[in-house]
Amino acid sequence: MADQVRLFGTWCSPFSTRVIWALKLKGIPYDYIEEDLPYKKSAQLLKYNPVHKKIPVLVHGEKPICESMVIVEYIEETWLQNPLLPSDPYGRAMARFWVKFAEDTAPAIWMVFRTTGEEQEKAKKEVLEMLKTIEEHAGLDKKRFFGGDNIGIVDIAFGQIARWFGVIEEVVGMELLEPHAFPLVHAWTNNFKDVPAIRGNLPDHDRMVAFFKPFRESLLASS
Repeated sequence: MADQVRLFGTWCSPFSTRVIWALKLKGIPYDYIEEDLPYKKSAQLLKYNPVHKKIPVLVHGEKPICESMVIVEYIEETWLQNPLLPSDPYGRAMARFWVKFAEDTAPAIWMVFRTTGEEQEKAKKEVLEMLKTIEEHAGLDKKRFFGGDNIGIVDIAFGQIARWFGVIEEVVGMELLEPHAFPLVHAWTNNFKDVPAIRGNLPDHDRMVAFFKPFRESLLASS
């Protein structure tokens, strides 16, 4: 079917979940195909993403789109209802600036998860610097969301702060997003999770902790 929308993802991935949030906020029906990662990769996933062989992959008709924020922009440009980007060029440029900032700083979050010792301390400093930058420069003192009164593309890009931070903190035994240190970012996470399209599509915290704890142990054992 020319208009069929399929999403290949993994239940605990913040990158798959970004796409789910965008689809839900836009009200777009889709079929979800769960990939059993990191252990198996289906033939369909390898067919639709032969370059990186990773999720998420959105298939619209038979056209595959890869990389979570590229997919979100495709969704924004294809379905115009409930816009995720501002209408003015400057606003769109600023949104894309913060999306790039989110993408550039995301690896540090996962380095905290997958390392120990000095390497983990270095990653922790990078994460705290990222939170400080958002706290001081993203304008959250003047608005509920990065996008203003409604969730936008930047909120989706930073969405992993709202759920995966807490999971990583519990798994590694470290506090990152302390409310007294980052009150604006902390308030934003609550506002973000309070939106029905987000709240109804957040992976369960305890289930993720149960998944990520042994996964981290296996990563550390093999490093």
